[in-house]
Amino acid sequence: MADYIPDITALLPQGPPFVMVDRLLSSDGRTTRTSFRVPADNPLVENGRFTVAGLMENIAQTAAAGAARNSAKSDAAGAETAAPAAETGSPTAETRPGFIASVKNFEIFTLPEIGDELLTEITVTTRVADIIVISGRISCKGETIAVAEMKIWTVV
Repeated sequence: MADYIPDITALLPQGPPFVMVDRLLSSDGRTTRTSFRVPADNPLVENGRFTVAGLMENIAQTAAAGAARNSAKSDAAGAETAAPAAETGSPTAETRPGFIASVKNFEIFTLPEIGDELLTEITVTTRVADIIVISGRISCKGETIAVAEMKIWTVV
């Protein structure tokens, strides 16, 4: 079942026009899945294609959305009054900004075009204090188009 969020920007430290995910498809604390349809007016589109920076940011924002959603779920589980807000998709925990600390094994197989829908999946492989290590994969039209590993530092 999808974790429908009416306004995904409630889960992200970024705001328009720098939002690189449209929908949170699922998140269980370890694995998060999002989708994103590449719009023509996206600031990371050049010459009709979503750029390398856009793909990297899409993976990072998928991680951010998952972290915020799971934080909100945890808050809701701990307080009866928070449950209705979590059920409507409004996070009860404050969205924490984060920074990409490092990227490794970043491979791009093709750059998507305007109008393409990206399906992104990240898996948290390690968590140490305010650093999370993730592996990410972006697919488009049934094909993997990018993979990466990232360390993301979250600000307290």
